[in-house]
Amino acid sequence: MIKRPKGTQDIIPGVIEKWHFIEEQIKKICSEFGYQEIRTPIFEYTELFQRGVGESTDIVNKEMYTFWDKGNRSITLRPEGTASVCRAYVENKLHGSPKPLKLYYLGPMFRYENTQAGRYRQFHQFGCEVLGSDDPLVDAEVISLVWELFRRLSLKYLEVHINSVGCQTCRAEYRKLLQVFLEERRNKLCRDCQSRFERNPMRILDCKNTNCQSLTTDAPTTLQNLCEECQEHFNRVLALLTASNIPYKINPRMVRGLDYYQKTAFEIMAEGIGAQSAICGGGRYDRLVEEIGGPSTPGIGFAVGIERIIALLENQNTNIATTKEIKVLVAAIGENPKIEGFKLLTQLRQCGISALMDLTGRGLKGQMKYADREKIRYVLILGDDELAEDVVTVKDMILGEQEKIPMDSIIKYMRNEIDKTSCSD
Repeated sequence: MIKRPKGTQDIIPGVIEKWHFIEEQIKKICSEFGYQEIRTPIFEYTELFQRGVGESTDIVNKEMYTFWDKGNRSITLRPEGTASVCRAYVENKLHGSPKPLKLYYLGPMFRYENTQAGRYRQFHQFGCEVLGSDDPLVDAEVISLVWELFRRLSLKYLEVHINSVGCQTCRAEYRKLLQVFLEERRNKLCRDCQSRFERNPMRILDCKNTNCQSLTTDAPTTLQNLCEECQEHFNRVLALLTASNIPYKINPRMVRGLDYYQKTAFEIMAEGIGAQSAICGGGRYDRLVEEIGGPSTPGIGFAVGIERIIALLENQNTNIATTKEIKVLVAAIGENPKIEGFKLLTQLRQCGISALMDLTGRGLKGQMKYADREKIRYVLILGDDELAEDVVTVKDMILGEQEKIPMDSIIKYMRNEIDKTSCSD
């Protein structure tokens, strides 16, 4: 038997309804906040992620699915969404749009990493990107948007962790201070962190190795070395979060795993989804568009793993509405009734009434059992007797009552019945 590759999953009926519910909430809240959807290719030229995400990152060094196509071009399945959105922003000249441009995306990403609870090699992300404004209000808005999404999904025990990683000016000074601190500890760091020492020493603070974490406990932080502009920006963001009653914790060790971040960086942490407790991560990237060949454009965004949301919902025993919408079963017995039944089924569907018809040749008793099992309220019975009288027998499976309705009145009748039961629900 051929099985699916490790780190992937089949999203089957009974589960996909949870995804639909989450995606509907995402689309609704993005519309309310004024964000428009963007869809980018699943694969891009590898250079985009090398330049955008950063060659010193674990994503580029270890986790990307990269291959050579038949034209001898290096292609990578997208490991994250921000670089692709910024590439689309430049290539499609969206920088000519009114500012700021507020975009969101939903789709699969790919990283070759160790699988664990809620974390896969093909995973799905919801993300938002705002391009064209460096106002702290934008930082607060994107955090507010994802916080409101989690509130509507009834997620609990969440906390925003936030930091400022500074700008090019103060980061350069901080880099020197950090390297001085790390110099005498350098040989005790893990192999990855030793290679990061020259390329990107800040990434050492993000290492999950417990030995590296203990060696950097007293390391200088970016917050201790912010320039005046970055400090003012950070203070404004915190004030806006406080005004919005969004609980946050300043985490001076959080630097995020991507090279493009500057100033605001944040994660939303959750309990109960394994060792990796971040359910959302994001930050500001004011030089990324310029880095990939576009005009100087400030930007900020975040990404949320859909699998992580589902894992957390299950851990917290949060119910998601996944009820089926089928209202009517057309139960036809006999060849001529089946023809008329299929005609009726088509009319019901054309009028927006969800309906099914038996496709397996069950008898009337079997069809009634099927309707009961699937929680279909109305069964429309058509047999030779009904055809002779030009009626349909309608049975309410909840009330246990049935009556005969003239064939030419059945659509209107069913509309009224479904409207009544919907109101009572």
